[in-house]
Amino acid sequence: MEELAEILKQRNISIASVESFTVGGFASAIGSISGISQVYRGSLVSYQTRIKRDVLHIDQKVIDTYGVVSNEVAGLMAIHGKEMFDCDLCVSFTGNAGPSAMEGKPVGLIYIGIAYFDKIYTFCFELSGSRQDIQKQAISLGIEKIKNILK
Repeated sequence: MEELAEILKQRNISIASVESFTVGGFASAIGSISGISQVYRGSLVSYQTRIKRDVLHIDQKVIDTYGVVSNEVAGLMAIHGKEMFDCDLCVSFTGNAGPSAMEGKPVGLIYIGIAYFDKIYTFCFELSGSRQDIQKQAISLGIEKIKNILK
C-alpha cells in the first residue's frame, strides 16, 4: 500500500473506495498511511444490496439481472463512487467471501472495479481460503491493479 500511496501523492491523484465484502479493509489500509489525506477522499461500505441501490443508485434491474456479485455491479460501484467522492480514481470490491454460495455464485468469486478518469476497468478472480484470506487477497489484488493502471 505504501508504494501506491506514494504514486498517488506524487501525481496528485485523488482516490476513494466503495467496498462490500472487504468491509472497509482497503480504506483502513490506505488510511493508515501518513500524509494520505492529501489524496484520499474516503470510503463507502455498501455491504447490503439496498445500500448499493439506495445510496450508490445502482439500478435494481442491473442487480436483478446480474446479481451484486458481478462485473456489472463492480463497475457501477466504482463509477458511482467516483462521482460521489468527486475523485480521479475509485476502486470497488464486491464478491462472496463465504461461508456459502450466494446468488448461485461460489465462495471466493470476487470482482474489483476501478474507475479512473473516463475509463472503467473490471477484474474477476476466483480466490480460496478463509473469509479473511479472501478479503486480504482481494485488497492486495486491488492495490496491484491500481498500480498497473497508473503505470
